Amino acid sequence: MNWQTLAFFAATAFFISATPGPNMLMAMSLGLRFGARRAAWGGLGMCLALALMAALSALGLGALLATSVTAFEILRWAGVAYLTWLGIQAWRAPAEAGGGRGAAAATGEGTALRLTLRGMLVSFSNPKALVFMAALFPQFIDAAAPLAPQLVPLIAVMVVIEFGWIMAYATGGDRLAARLTSVSATRTLNRLTGGLMIGAGGLLALARRV
Repeated sequence: MNWQTLAFFAATAFFISATPGPNMLMAMSLGLRFGARRAAWGGLGMCLALALMAALSALGLGALLATSVTAFEILRWAGVAYLTWLGIQAWRAPAEAGGGRGAAAATGEGTALRLTLRGMLVSFSNPKALVFMAALFPQFIDAAAPLAPQLVPLIAVMVVIEFGWIMAYATGGDRLAARLTSVSATRTLNRLTGGLMIGAGGLLALARRV
């Protein structure tokens, strides 16, 4: 793979990743509740899932979802349910100054394992990502050349860029939490975050395969 193709892919991935979606909304929520350092574990989970989804799309799962109504709908509605549940949890999160971090720490909600798993589930909740990557990657792959040496750098670049944006959103949430000095401000932000996650579930509910 030449550098020009990789650079063009990186530019494309940069702008796609910057777009607010379930991953970025979750990153901001994690930054708000746990701080940017803890949110990095959620970002790791999201990126691990993204890399796996990219590999699966190259193996044809994305194309399968694009043609199989049943498979797509099952995954889509499972994602809608999970995102909605996360939104309700965020809405009902403890309203204390500093983004509710004390309560979250007391319940063990912010452990590395739980945050990593949550990040993975958020990424897996969107079957449109598989369909999208199944359409995106072939634009940058030479069908006459071996697949693996081309796919590995593309996935690596995509994951690095995605993690960078995840941490940018998480840092924004962290800094916003530092400005919260009242319970009412935290409650309002919890409800805003919950509403955005529920809205992301609603958008996924309206998603179509094409």
